[in-house]
Amino acid sequence: MNINIPIHIPEQPIVHNHNRTDGIYGFDARGIAKRFRHAAIFGALDSLQAGERMRFVNDHNPIPLLQQMQARYGDRIEVNYLEQSEEGVVIDFVVRG
Repeated sequence: MNINIPIHIPEQPIVHNHNRTDGIYGFDARGIAKRFRHAAIFGALDSLQAGERMRFVNDHNPIPLLQQMQARYGDRIEVNYLEQSEEGVVIDFVVRG
């Protein structure tokens, strides 16, 4: 017994646009298991385009991460601290053009 199910294939591919008009993408590292954090952060940074920024929130100042970012990206990522306190940090990582 063969069952034929019609499948509609659109002429144009469906594209999901996840771009924000302000170019700011939030990333809260506090909810990510520590063993996966740096890989997740690098994946997020790698997906950004020039001029976009990742607003990074963490429960501590990420000095080792910043050193790894410098080695990996050089001057391609600008680091701007927005908040720094005992509770943690908020940093904008901006991709330069």
